[in-house]
Amino acid sequence: MAKASRDFQVFAKPAGPLCNLDCAYCYYLKKDQLYPKGESFCMPEIILEEYIVQHIEASTEPVIRFSWHGGEPTILGLEYFHKVVNLQRKHQPPNQRIMNGMQTNGTLLDDEWCRFLFEEDFSVGLSLDGPQEMHDRYRRDKGGNPTHELTMRGYKLLDHHRVSTDILCVVNAHNVRYPLEVYRFFKRIGASYVSFLPMVDHQPKAKNGVSTLTVPSDAWGTFLCTIFDEWVSQDIGKIKVQIFEEAARTAFEQEHSLCIFRPICGDIPVIEHNGDFYSCDHFVDAEHKLGNIIETVLARLLESPVQRAFGKTKLDSLPRYCRECEVKAMCNGECPKNRFIRTPDGEDGLNYLCAGYKRFFSHCMPFIDEVAAEWKRQAP
Repeated sequence: MAKASRDFQVFAKPAGPLCNLDCAYCYYLKKDQLYPKGESFCMPEIILEEYIVQHIEASTEPVIRFSWHGGEPTILGLEYFHKVVNLQRKHQPPNQRIMNGMQTNGTLLDDEWCRFLFEEDFSVGLSLDGPQEMHDRYRRDKGGNPTHELTMRGYKLLDHHRVSTDILCVVNAHNVRYPLEVYRFFKRIGASYVSFLPMVDHQPKAKNGVSTLTVPSDAWGTFLCTIFDEWVSQDIGKIKVQIFEEAARTAFEQEHSLCIFRPICGDIPVIEHNGDFYSCDHFVDAEHKLGNIIETVLARLLESPVQRAFGKTKLDSLPRYCRECEVKAMCNGECPKNRFIRTPDGEDGLNYLCAGYKRFFSHCMPFIDEVAAEWKRQAP
């Protein structure tokens, strides 16, 4: 039995890049080009069971966590996920617990789906970009129709059925200009946990090297600082914001839970619908395809020298400007996919969002220092 040497998370893509929406900024829809024309993009049961078995065997933690992503996983239908949990029960070790998470746009959810998600203890990440006008600007279906109403219907059903739900908000060139409108909308609908994901679309030939949908770095910093100030004054203990939680982890000398802020990455790979293993969700391409779980077991792919080197490159390629930065512990250069600009002294590999992150982390530092001091005072 092959075990991983560390905790890991896999983004499993049982429907590959298939989705019922056509969001303007989606980076995953075009991944269908990696596969033959006419591909079904539905993980067959034989591969699904093999993946579940290998994931369980590789896990060393008391809780085995599965993460179902896409594309849009619910496009496969509810019966498919009944099959998932039945296979998990079939192979579940007696001394370990299995938990599932799913990232969804919420538009296909109904009462039956939500009853299942509650009964099977799924946690759900719901993609929602703020109030209607901001969400509908870029999140439309294949016919160009707005999706906010359907997503909100899904959110209300999840809430009604008491399904643990986190909001994932993509921050782009438009909604970044309205930080309080976005944040107060989430407060108004009763969100308990919100993640803000900055939209960065690297286009080397475009002006500034990014698409027009990309969030400007300075605006990203302003967005976070503005929301942070309201959160500190009104909402501590009421709503969790992922990046604020990550910043606070440094006060308690904890490792970051979010891979983009860890010094070394590579422990959140992708398993595609046919069993292909890719180093990372943002590096699903021919260069970063390490194999297939039918030929090489998951644990060995996770521990392979190539995957290890992929993760360590994040640390090794960090520019001196970052290594000497006063907020390095909070950022660690963020995601390698965004490291395509130069430092002030001309070194390659600076993160496009550096200015924004540096502004935010510097802004919240006094609060974090205060939390750290209080924690140390109370520590035994």
